[in-house]
Amino acid sequence: MIPIRSRISRSLGAACVLGAGLALLAQCRSNDSDRMRAESAHAAWGVVYEVLQHPRCLNCHPAGDLPLQGDDSRPHAQNVQRGPDGHGWFAMRCEACHQTQNGPDAHLPPGAPGWHLPAPGMPLVFEGLESGDLCRQLKDPARNGGRKPADLLRHVAEDQLVLWGWAPGAGRTPVPIAHEAFVSAMKAWIDAGCGCPE
Repeated sequence: MIPIRSRISRSLGAACVLGAGLALLAQCRSNDSDRMRAESAHAAWGVVYEVLQHPRCLNCHPAGDLPLQGDDSRPHAQNVQRGPDGHGWFAMRCEACHQTQNGPDAHLPPGAPGWHLPAPGMPLVFEGLESGDLCRQLKDPARNGGRKPADLLRHVAEDQLVLWGWAPGAGRTPVPIAHEAFVSAMKAWIDAGCGCPE
């Protein structure tokens, strides 16, 4: 018969080994979970980035104060400028040509409610940014117009100017990724922690 003290010692030893094993397993699962979460965020972000680099999005998020136009993202005609509120200057205000809906012809101005560029100071540039740089800018409220992740999701899901990118009218290529898929990818990116590629 094994003395009680020896049995207790063995049980405690086994418990310690089991506890250490469970802790190691939890750490491995945690590491796997973190890795999977990062991979999920990066995959979702890849879809978001592809949409944001399409001319329908890129043209209204230029690096300078000139909006871009067309499928080739050329500088806007008539020397239109961003202006103090993102709606242009004086007689060259966006709404002077861009109405709340598309014109009926390929050569008429496109339109959607609230047509404008982001205001200066928070221009949220898409043009010329690598994936990681745009990702970090988009998730930073100091550089994205003060938006939290939920605000970003609501913006891309509901804003009529954003939705216009999928129905841009005659002569313009719509965003090729379905809007629902884009919103789902944005949500997945946010839910996964807004991770960014290097």
